[in-house]
Amino acid sequence: MFNSTFCINCGKCLEVCPNNAIDFDLLGRIDRNQCDVCQKCVDVCNASALSVEGVERSVQDILVELNKDRIHYRRSNGGITLSGGESLLQSDFAVELLKGCKAQGWHTAIETTGFCQPEVVEKILPWTDLFLYDLKMMDSKRHGQVIGQPNEQILENAELIAKKGRTMIVRIPIIPDFNDDEESIIEIAKFVLELGGGVERIDILPYHRLGEDKYYGLGREYRMKGIESPSDEKMESLKRLIEDVGIYCTIGGID
Repeated sequence: MFNSTFCINCGKCLEVCPNNAIDFDLLGRIDRNQCDVCQKCVDVCNASALSVEGVERSVQDILVELNKDRIHYRRSNGGITLSGGESLLQSDFAVELLKGCKAQGWHTAIETTGFCQPEVVEKILPWTDLFLYDLKMMDSKRHGQVIGQPNEQILENAELIAKKGRTMIVRIPIIPDFNDDEESIIEIAKFVLELGGGVERIDILPYHRLGEDKYYGLGREYRMKGIESPSDEKMESLKRLIEDVGIYCTIGGID
């Protein structure tokens, strides 16, 4: 990742890159089609403008780390949540990690958009106590235009999880000019109601821009620049709409 705030334009990264992947004219400084993550540019960047984020770990590595907090899980009646990004993009790893957690007797949860093949959901199901399930829009065409993919598979997987009797908390990110209108929210609420008693509640989550800097660090355009978080009054009004449909609802997961 590249942080332009720290860069002093010394040019050392340009000198050491063996793949000509450094381009000072690019927003994120790095041509990612050329970069093989050799990290030579990071090593010579004394200003820490270039960095490598993330490390590779084995399932056993993570279980050892998680085990350090086993007393806290027991005392708090908590457990382990796989988050992301999208955890199901690494479904084989996720399954083995969840198996290891269940072997320890820990409660398991996974945050997911549900955008995957049903077979992936099927293999995750036996090892997952709670699904924190993301729904944004019922209109598949509109969903595809804004999100980049239609939503039929997402809705089908939500129905599959409910049919299998797993506990779900549905999360709706409230995004201005996309799904913050009454019709969109009521449509989602009615769909969730039809999923049945396995759904504990709906959490509505106000849109925020905390990830904006990561886009710039990766050299990507942040297309929602200028969109502000919905007001408290707006969130309260949407909460009431959902509750009128007959579903318990929180703002941000907090009563």
